[in-house]
Amino acid sequence: MRILLAEDDASLGEGIRTALRRAAYAVDWVQDGAAALTAIGDGDIDLVVLDLGLPRMDGIDVIRKVRAAGGNVPILVLSARERASDRTLGLDVGADDYLGKPFDTPELLARVRALLRRSVGRATPTLEAGALSLDPARLTAIWKGHTLDLTRREFALLRLLMEQQGRPLGRETIQQHLYGWDEDVASNAVDVHVHQLRRKLDPGIIRTVRGIGYALGDPSDAAA
Repeated sequence: MRILLAEDDASLGEGIRTALRRAAYAVDWVQDGAAALTAIGDGDIDLVVLDLGLPRMDGIDVIRKVRAAGGNVPILVLSARERASDRTLGLDVGADDYLGKPFDTPELLARVRALLRRSVGRATPTLEAGALSLDPARLTAIWKGHTLDLTRREFALLRLLMEQQGRPLGRETIQQHLYGWDEDVASNAVDVHVHQLRRKLDPGIIRTVRGIGYALGDPSDAAA
């Protein structure tokens, strides 16, 4: 999953980006409102973590413009503005959630997970497919009763494929959800991650869709 972080405090932004990446999200970080608006319009973003007090364009104006343009990306507001009227305004102009500063990182990650679940219409906290189970909160994946030893990007890839429920995803789309724009990516990175993940699952769980990319197969068949 790909998250846009818009935060002008360098220390806080670095801390949030690190926490999100450790939770197996791809993160793009901008430090002003105008750059955030451009990134939302141009990028394949799954969720926005947005500070309100941004230079060049206030976070409230960013939300207004995104919603006015028909954008429905989930937006989690972070703000030191403590008045109830500020929280109400943020939600009324189109934010999906509001978290006051200072905040605990576990709560931030929990709210991110909740918004992402809601955005795909999933109520349960875990992803299930046959004998395959994935828990985004604990960063664990279980296959046939055994916990898989996955790297951060292998976990992110498996989560993405399970979220799509068998729909084929192109290599470029997968890459966009595994890497932020400031990270170096080898030309065969997606294929390498798929190869390594296949070695930890049964053959056929991740199937190649000729001319498109990859999709999650039916784990129930392999579990039988």
